[in-house]
Amino acid sequence: MPTRSRKIVPAWALLSLAANSLLLLTVLLLLRGHRLPSLAKASAAATQSQPPRPTASAPPELGARHQLTYEQWLALLQQEANAAAADHPKRLNILAGDSLSLWFPPDLLPAQQNWLNQGISGETSAGLLRRLELFDEAQPETIFVLIGINDLIRGVGDAELLENQRQIIYDLQQVHPQAQIVLQSILPHAGDRATWQGKDRLKAISNDRIRELNQELKEIAEESGVHFLDLHPLFTDAQGNLRSEFTTDGLHLSSQGYLVWRSALQLFRQMELEPVAAQP
Repeated sequence: MPTRSRKIVPAWALLSLAANSLLLLTVLLLLRGHRLPSLAKASAAATQSQPPRPTASAPPELGARHQLTYEQWLALLQQEANAAAADHPKRLNILAGDSLSLWFPPDLLPAQQNWLNQGISGETSAGLLRRLELFDEAQPETIFVLIGINDLIRGVGDAELLENQRQIIYDLQQVHPQAQIVLQSILPHAGDRATWQGKDRLKAISNDRIRELNQELKEIAEESGVHFLDLHPLFTDAQGNLRSEFTTDGLHLSSQGYLVWRSALQLFRQMELEPVAAQP
């Protein structure tokens, strides 16, 4: 009988498996009530004119930022991006996305790095694609992209959403060839337990559909030669919905949810990004 050849597992697959295992362990520790070591506040590349960003425990509907129009937010983000470009801070990371990125508490972002938050509440993939030029002059080390849930809420088709994601990656690669780009998965929602004001539209979106879209996003990331950070399994319960302890309203994240995301960013950087950056 012919012998069956052994299948060699790529190193990246082993690293990815190890990273996911560590992340899952972190989640379990959080659920059991263990507190992670406190981190020093991450310095942010922002101007003093920025309205105060609310804490993670505050209701997403409140905050000074809702007094601004979309155009005013664009102007503010441009101002912050210009400041980052002028100061050229070391180890600059950019969060590009919607309210999930916008609400990331600055004191929970990984320390020893600089962060430029380019999130806007209610943002879609098409909107993000149009405004990528706002931070063209910045010189980021890493760009973290998380976008898509608002597309689904507004009825955007899967094909259009995925094509926008491809174009976002392409544009970032053209303008920031030295940056490491990380495409992050779309997070689940809480289903029937959601209390968000648009919960009916939210519940109409199947979490199975989100899971399938994330598989497509992973393939797009691989084809484009960028990194993919699968946050989805870290936030789901046994039914595939967003865990209640990780959300404030079934869509937005709680402090504990941001702790999980922070841990994911830290471990992903250590296991996926820093080894790549260290290569000659």
